[in-house]
Amino acid sequence: MNAEPLRTQNRRAKERRILDAGLSVFAADGYSGASMDAIAAKAAVSKPTLYQYFGGKEALFSAIMLEQRDAMAGVLDHPSDSMVADLLHFASTYAAVVMRPDMLSLARLIIGEAQRFPEIGQAYQASGPDRLLARIMAYLTRRRAEGRLNFDDAELAAQDLWGLILSAPRTQALYRPDAIPDHAAIARYVLNGLSVFLRAYAAAPKDDLAELTARTKGDP
Repeated sequence: MNAEPLRTQNRRAKERRILDAGLSVFAADGYSGASMDAIAAKAAVSKPTLYQYFGGKEALFSAIMLEQRDAMAGVLDHPSDSMVADLLHFASTYAAVVMRPDMLSLARLIIGEAQRFPEIGQAYQASGPDRLLARIMAYLTRRRAEGRLNFDDAELAAQDLWGLILSAPRTQALYRPDAIPDHAAIARYVLNGLSVFLRAYAAAPKDDLAELTARTKGDP
């Protein structure tokens, strides 16, 4: 086996451990409470190695947020022939990511720390939500140019999509950890949110709603 691919694989594996360890520690201790020592220990790497890979706590936090953002928005960067399929895939992926216990814990801790340490909230917003919103806006604008959507303000349309698909259950989960909606409840919110969005913005809402119903038929 070529030595270079093996080194690359080892580097990626080590990077994966650091990212997973960082998310775990940030979610448990918050941004200000998380230490690079704790992250290095959890990732089973030396502290110099940790700094070699990510430079510092802010860079590591940003990398974690960017990875989560990319997981949610990837489908929007490579649109298929079906707008409905893309929106459903995005909404389902978004729900799967943000409703994970570790992501909910991290969001709660960031909310709690934002007033005392506004730079933490700014870092979270800039690395995650702001960039995800830009990707959603770009996708919707592309579909508008194709004649599939009607709107005047891309940001408001993107915010509507975002808010409709999961705002209510995520807010409940953030403030009531003992009452996190189950998969069926989340799927219900996603389907309803997409239905409302298509009624409001789709150029051919009847056709798109029929496709949405067909694609989600039989879901729990």
